[in-house]
Amino acid sequence: MREYLIPRFALKDLPVMAGLSLLGALIAGLYGIAHDQITYSISPEYFTNFKFKQFHWANLRLGDRTFVSCIGFLATWWVGLIIAWILVRRLLPGQQQKVACQNVLKGFFVVFSTVLLFGVGGFLYGTLRGPDADYSNWSWAFEDYQISDQWAFVRVAYVHNAGYLGGLVGLILTFFFIKPIGTQDTA
Repeated sequence: MREYLIPRFALKDLPVMAGLSLLGALIAGLYGIAHDQITYSISPEYFTNFKFKQFHWANLRLGDRTFVSCIGFLATWWVGLIIAWILVRRLLPGQQQKVACQNVLKGFFVVFSTVLLFGVGGFLYGTLRGPDADYSNWSWAFEDYQISDQWAFVRVAYVHNAGYLGGLVGLILTFFFIKPIGTQDTA
């Protein structure tokens, strides 16, 4: 466990580690943009009454859809960076770089698939609860953010929360499905 907390790696691996970590951040950020464009279509109020206030500092004043894209990127890039760094730290040391890179990319696929599956699951859960479900636990949010379409707001909240949970579960799944291959020459 200590090797994951206190990084020890060959200095020659640093460019690959940084590159794959940045790639993970970029993939997550692009996913966040697409994700938020879709969820904005379901509940504009989730953004205009909640996320726009949360990310007010990032408003480029280029319209709501552009602002939604900025929010999507900013809310997800860091998750991709952290997940990618963990994957790289686990899969690169002692491996041939080509094999390690392939395994990290497989890890990206596992995490991405899990996030997508969990997001759809969150949407289905919110949809199946229906508009007449008991949303009294959400009353504080409805009041604070002046939400009129409460069912849409809750569905989008479920999608967003499920997506973050999917990222964690996806990362855990990579530990079961993708393992470093014994110590090899790193040439």
